[in-house]
Amino acid sequence: MGLGHVLGKWFARVRPEAQTPASVPALAPAPHPAGPVAQPTDFDRRMMARAIELAEAAAAQGEVPVGAVVYRTADGAILAEAANRREADHDPSAHAEFLAIQHACRAVGDWRLNACSLAVTLEPCPMCAGLIVNARVGRVVYGAPDPKAGAVESLYQILADPRLNHRPEVVPGVEAKRCAELLRAFFHALRESKARPSEPRS
Repeated sequence: MGLGHVLGKWFARVRPEAQTPASVPALAPAPHPAGPVAQPTDFDRRMMARAIELAEAAAAQGEVPVGAVVYRTADGAILAEAANRREADHDPSAHAEFLAIQHACRAVGDWRLNACSLAVTLEPCPMCAGLIVNARVGRVVYGAPDPKAGAVESLYQILADPRLNHRPEVVPGVEAKRCAELLRAFFHALRESKARPSEPRS
């Protein structure tokens, strides 16, 4: 008798309703909106302003304009900050908030950031939302929603998923219009540059 046969009989005995795929219920979506939602503090607004400055600097370097700051929630002390570096580093994981969280963990000497807040100009993607959960970031403050890849509210609600062991407080939409305009202007300029005929070489 093979191991697969034995395990199959055991599983059927423990969960008889799971014998056929049709009987397995789909996973329920997480509640929406994501997590406990709070109003931004003065610290949050100041940190978002700094994140926007970082995003602007990234755009000047040809990076998608996203900036992020990790700071202590209690006093607003900045622990780390970063902007997108995917093009410069040839690294698909080099998102602003991913880098800022890594730097902050090194700064505090701990992988847990429960006492910290993250301000980021764009709604985090699934990769970054997963890191936020794993790093136990206490609060997430973000600017523009991301309808194509947002994993806080837009496409997924990872930060509010009750199946996970950490759910940060979420403060959405801080300076959302300004953050979104940065992205629109960047991609508009990018499209224009691709459509424009190249200069003839001398």
